Formats: sequence, structure tokens, C-alpha cells
Amino acid sequence: MTVRTRIAPSPTGDPHVGTAYIALFNMAFARQHGGEFILRIEDTDQTRSTAESEQMILDSLRWLGLDWAEGPDKPGPFGPYRQSERGDIYQQHTQILLDSGHAFKCYRTSAELDELRNERRAQGLQSALKESDLALPAEVVAKREAAGEPYVVRMKVPEEGVCVFDDMLRGSIEVDWAQVDCQILMKSDGMPTYHLANVVDDHLMEITHVLRGEEWINSAPKHQLLYNYFGWDMPKLCHMPLLRNPDKSKLSKRKNPTSIIYYQRMGYMAEAVLNYLARMGWSMPDEREKFSLDEMIEHFDINRVSLGGPIFDQEKLSWLNGLWIREELTDEQFAAAFQQWALNPEYLMQIIPLLKQRIEKFSDVAPVAGFLLSGMLPITEESFAHKSLEKDDIRRILQFASWMLDTEQNWDKDHLFAQCKALGDAMGYKVRDFLFPLFIAIAGTSASVSVVDSMQILGPDMSRARIRHALNIVGGPSKKETKSWDKEYRALAATLV
Repeated sequence: MTVRTRIAPSPTGDPHVGTAYIALFNMAFARQHGGEFILRIEDTDQTRSTAESEQMILDSLRWLGLDWAEGPDKPGPFGPYRQSERGDIYQQHTQILLDSGHAFKCYRTSAELDELRNERRAQGLQSALKESDLALPAEVVAKREAAGEPYVVRMKVPEEGVCVFDDMLRGSIEVDWAQVDCQILMKSDGMPTYHLANVVDDHLMEITHVLRGEEWINSAPKHQLLYNYFGWDMPKLCHMPLLRNPDKSKLSKRKNPTSIIYYQRMGYMAEAVLNYLARMGWSMPDEREKFSLDEMIEHFDINRVSLGGPIFDQEKLSWLNGLWIREELTDEQFAAAFQQWALNPEYLMQIIPLLKQRIEKFSDVAPVAGFLLSGMLPITEESFAHKSLEKDDIRRILQFASWMLDTEQNWDKDHLFAQCKALGDAMGYKVRDFLFPLFIAIAGTSASVSVVDSMQILGPDMSRARIRHALNIVGGPSKKETKSWDKEYRALAATLV
């Protein structure tokens, strides 16, 4: 048997270090067994998936040194490798399940589903809905079908008993079927859910082992059931421990920069980031901290993965990155790497038009453009002193701007300015006052080039990280304030274009 592993990231945002972490272990396992690692793109969410995000995923994984045998950019015998291009395949397999009686059409409306769940909670019952709960009178189904009303296709799930499946790290796992709902397989827009698409794709692409995050453990019974319904052999499952923040919470961008691009822009070496991700929950036989990808693959053993939640600590990553710089780079290699990071033509060409308007000699460049070649800036609470803004104004502006920019996908400077102006107007601030805290957060001073120009050049990851850093400096909202501000922000955000 040829070992084949895969990852299937969703191109709906910035490439996440968690994606790289799972990709690394999939690739290491496949190569250690002489097998193949493939990449699929889970882009069935057409409203959020973008070609730009997909390209960032490919570029980020390749920057780290990860590569795949087959994928959207590497055609193979089991393509296409984008789920959005496999619609007919999913429709065919949905029909197989309907014809065999293992799935059913559900015409329940969202309001009806909410009412059902609320009734079950009130009765102290499991919130998982079964076919018997979802059943509508035959005449109602016929009426809705005749009217062409939307429906979803759901899988049938046992109402009693226990599902047992094996995990490569955890052994036998049991889940009560009462906790498993009748999962939607095909949405009303004709797009499959993750569950159907991944089971079908894994089988047709001959995936033998699935290494994924432990958040998918509760989905394993549904997947096992689908394999049984189709009469297929299920791949071996391995649920990796989740990356966590230093406070043990799940790694999230609100507490820790999570984008691979952020670490690239901060000036970390790809080898060091990959080395650090490899150390997340796994160790070399001799326990050494620093090792290359080739060394990891040579010594990799899935049984050395620890189930304890690995802590993603930027300080430890920085320490390890320093080791790589000092021990692996000659002076000439350091100069070349720094030039590629900070002085590459593509980046410089974005900065030069802004610099030429503000300097008289080349020695002026460093003071004017230094913030564009830096990581987090040495700002203090005093940096935000303003003639008309109080500290709470600064805090609210930074927090509301952070929430807005966290969901912003269009990073064009004109669009960013329009969004900032609209939010500032909605909050009751003049645009120059609203932008002041952002100038300090992004550039360290208000006497700088346009803040939205700077944000476009720095990119979303660095810009968001600097704004969060500034918010930490002035003091983020308390739990009570967070609840109140979040409610206020959501009301304001609903009015923004």
C-alpha cells in the first residue's frame, strides 16, 4: 500500500500557522513511509473563498519549504483538486445515498430548526436532531416540493448505540450516537459540506491516512458512517493536538499572530518557523531543539507525538530563530537574506513613491521609512497623547478598528480609507481624529505618510498585529466593556458599506 496523506485548507483568509503545522506532519508521515502528500483546496464557500487567499496558501507553504506531489497547481490522476470544480462528483454521490436510503431531503426552515432545538433544550434532551425529529407530514413535504422550496440533503444517523473508531494516537474512541446529528451533506445552494466532500475526495484520491486537528474528533462518527454507507474502507485517522496560546486557549489571532505571512514579514527564517512547528507536540529521539526538515523526516515517528496541547510561544520562536541566524548563516548569507527580506525590488517599489515626496537626501530614508522595515514599534501610552481625544476614545477607536480590519478582505488603500471614514463617522469622530491612533499604531507617529498607504504596503497581518499591540499598550477593554463595545460595534458595522 502506498501511503497518501493530504490537507484541505479553505482559502477564506490568511494562511494559518495551524494549516502549516498539520501540513508538516502530513508531509513528514508520508515521506517517512515513502508515500505522497497532496494538497486540496476546500473552496465550496464561494462567498468567502478567493483566488488571492488560495495563492497565499500556496506561497506560504512553499516559503516554509513544504511541497506536495499533487494539487491545484500540480495536476495529477485524481484531480481536479479544488472542491468547487468537483460539483458533479458530489451530486452523484449524494444521489447514491438518497437512492440507497442512507440520506433524505429535509425541507425544514431555519426558524423551524431553531424551534426544534429550543424545545429539546427545554426538555433537557440532546440537541442533536435525528430523522424522526426532522420529519414533516407527507402532505407538507409534497406541498413544499411542488412549490420548489429549498431543501438540504441530510445523512441518516442511528438514534441509539455507540460509535467506535480507532485513532492512531488515542486508540479506541467511543461516541454516543445520541450526540451526533443528521449532518447536512448537500446545502440548498447545491454545494457540499465539508463532511461529504472530504469523505468522497479522500476515497477517490486514495488517501490512506488522515492527520488532522483534534477538533474533528466529534466528526469522525459521521465520516465512518459515510464510509460504511458507500461500502468503502476508511483511512486511518490521527487527530493532532491543537496549537494553543500561552494561556492554554486555542490559538487565535486575537491573542497571537496566526498568519504565516506575519512571521515572514517579521523577518523570521522559514527554516526556524518550520523547526518550531515540528517541535509542537513532537520531539527528536535525542531531544535536540534545532533540526532541519530533512532531519525531522529521517527520524519522524508518529508515536512520539504528545497529546498535551502544544503552546505556541513567540518568545521561544524568536529564540530558536536567533539560533538559526547565528549558527546557519554566514555573513554573506545573512546580507543576502536581509536584502531579500527588506530591500527586495517588489517591496521597495511600493515604498519609493511615498519616500520621494518626503525626503531631500538618501540619509533621510531610514528615519522616514524605518517603521516599514520594523516589527512591533517602541510606542508607549504617552505616544497617544492628543489635544481632543481622551484615553477611552483612543481605546475604543483602536478596538473598533481592530474588529473591522479583522474581517476586511479588500486591503486596497482607497477602500481602507473609506471604511475607516465610515466607521469614524458612525462613532462620531472626525476622520483626522479617528485616524490618529492608527497612525501611532502603524507608524509610531502622526507625522508620517498616509496611514492607509502604509497599511496597504505592510499588509493585513502586520497592520492588524500592530493595532493589537497598540491596544495592549493603552489597555484593551475589560470583560464588561468588551460585551458592551461588541454590541455597539455590531450595530455600527451593520450600517457600513
